[in-house]
Amino acid sequence: MNLEKIEAGTKLALTNKKKVPKQRKSQLIVPYLWLLPSLILIVVVIIFPIYELFSISFSKISLSGLKKGFIGWGNFSNVLNDPTFPLVLKNTLVWTVGVVGISTLLSLGIASLLNQEFPGRRLVRSALIIPWAVSLIITSVIWKYILDYNYGVFNLILMKLHIIDENIYWLADPSISFPVMIGVGIFVTIPFTSFVILSGLQAIPADLYESASVDGANRWSKFVHITLPLLRQPLTISTVLNTIYVFNSFPIIWSMTKGDPVNQTDTIITYLYKLAFMSQKMGEAAAVSVISFLLLLVFSILYVTIALRREQ
Repeated sequence: MNLEKIEAGTKLALTNKKKVPKQRKSQLIVPYLWLLPSLILIVVVIIFPIYELFSISFSKISLSGLKKGFIGWGNFSNVLNDPTFPLVLKNTLVWTVGVVGISTLLSLGIASLLNQEFPGRRLVRSALIIPWAVSLIITSVIWKYILDYNYGVFNLILMKLHIIDENIYWLADPSISFPVMIGVGIFVTIPFTSFVILSGLQAIPADLYESASVDGANRWSKFVHITLPLLRQPLTISTVLNTIYVFNSFPIIWSMTKGDPVNQTDTIITYLYKLAFMSQKMGEAAAVSVISFLLLLVFSILYVTIALRREQ
């Protein structure tokens, strides 16, 4: 009897050993089945378009948009030899740094103010999000009419205040129109950066500020030694996302100046649009897209890496 029980136990143990690997295999496969729709979506929406973009940038494209063969670095060479391209790169750098940098600095103050208790705080917070919620095209067109030479309200206000003696062509002179567009970009960007920073401020424990006050720290010391270090993650997120958004911003510049006069206010995104849909140079437009993609990729990797190292 004992031998029979031992043999039965041995057979049961061997059977269970065979079943365990099968169960583990099924457990390993199930998560991938749940992820499969997302993976397919990523391949279709992200990976395949990037592959097509690189493929087009190294191909000769007909006016009808058909590939006519591999031409290597020809499209990139044409873009880099274009005398307009250095100006476009400079404008893009000034535009991106100006909008992202100034809006982040202003948002630090605005978020700090909105983090305080005062009457009507909810109303102010709700009003702040309006410029971000409204379509960029609508905002840009409104500002274009506000700055119009003949019937713009901005010239009228300045005339009434005796600041200017005659109307100013705000959108005709690049030395004026480009800073004006940067101002509009800051206006529509501040809500996003303010709310990201505000969420970071609300996550900082009040006990830290109370302990610092007991130790005799003033407001500036609290801001430098408590607020800024604990805002590193929100600032990293807002800076990276904001840089991508601003770098690729099309509606403001196109609605207000269309990059004129003579490409003086063009950025990479408007220059790319003109190459693709006005000059019908799809290959060169794809090359510009690849360059802008690589610039943003390198910036994002470097910035996030530096920010994470500082945090560690």
